[in-house]
Amino acid sequence: MAAAHVLVWALCVLRLALAAVYFQEEFLDGERWRNRWVQSTNDSQFGHFRLSSGKFYGHKEKDKGLQTTQNGRFYAISARFKPFSNKGKTLVIQYTVKHEQKMDCGGGYIKVFPADVDQKSLNGKSQYYIMFGPDICGFDIKQVHVILHFKNQYHSNKKPIRCKVDGFTHLYTLILRPDLSYEVKIDGQAIESGSIEYDWHLTSLKKMEKSSAESEDREQGRDDKLQDWEKHFLDAGASKPSDWNSELDGDWQAPMLQKPPYQVRSGTIFDNFLITDDEEYAENFGKATWGETKGPEREMDDIQAKEELKRAREEDEEELLMAKFDGNENVFKRFHRRNEL
Repeated sequence: MAAAHVLVWALCVLRLALAAVYFQEEFLDGERWRNRWVQSTNDSQFGHFRLSSGKFYGHKEKDKGLQTTQNGRFYAISARFKPFSNKGKTLVIQYTVKHEQKMDCGGGYIKVFPADVDQKSLNGKSQYYIMFGPDICGFDIKQVHVILHFKNQYHSNKKPIRCKVDGFTHLYTLILRPDLSYEVKIDGQAIESGSIEYDWHLTSLKKMEKSSAESEDREQGRDDKLQDWEKHFLDAGASKPSDWNSELDGDWQAPMLQKPPYQVRSGTIFDNFLITDDEEYAENFGKATWGETKGPEREMDDIQAKEELKRAREEDEEELLMAKFDGNENVFKRFHRRNEL
């Protein structure tokens, strides 16, 4: 029986070793996050972030993330990580977002940028590879954006994906696979999936190119299509470092960055960022972070709601009592004055 336990443990270690983690951020080292994240100075009106777990949380330290602090502002902050290539591999982008202020209009999405972007000059027009995450505005817009950069154009998923609109923390996951399939998850549950080619209308673009290029081989197989996708999707104009060795370092891929967007009402918290090539690792990471604190977070919110309700009732009762007392006092004054007359 002991041997079986050792075998299971060994398999778990092997699985973790096989997972490539390109970026992971949990903000567990206090204010040191400022050494890794760069605030854009492109616009003096950009809002600022602070580290906070919010008004209610599942764990005061583990739930700390970047929180927007100013109403009616755009936000532009980013973090850099080492180059990588996901050629022939799955790409998973995952993070948590919490609109504890009950978002009325604003974005909770992030963007993944090429390496040559100027972090200090980051703005809404900066070129990006992927935009992913929730966007809420009024009654009409409650969607999850999945926008991909392909052949110098941005393409949105044609399928409407509804986001969460409550004030709790939610886990958002985007999975892009080398077979051109994709999956979007919220809180670990798949809410949309399909073909990258068809759901982003990329098939028509390939057909147009084939018809206009006479020299192109019309019998290209699926592997060639995948290479075509990877070439244009992953290369967004960033330059290869002069000391990059393809044989030693592998295929070069530009580092990517994250940036939260515009918000009318501040208070949103971004946390538990992850970019990896392993779906199982992402799932386990989600369970170890959001999965551990989601329950206690709701419990704390429920306790606070009950306390607020109790205080409101006590205040109402006190106001009624004071109104009744004032009424009796006025009656007494009128009676006393009538006697004087």
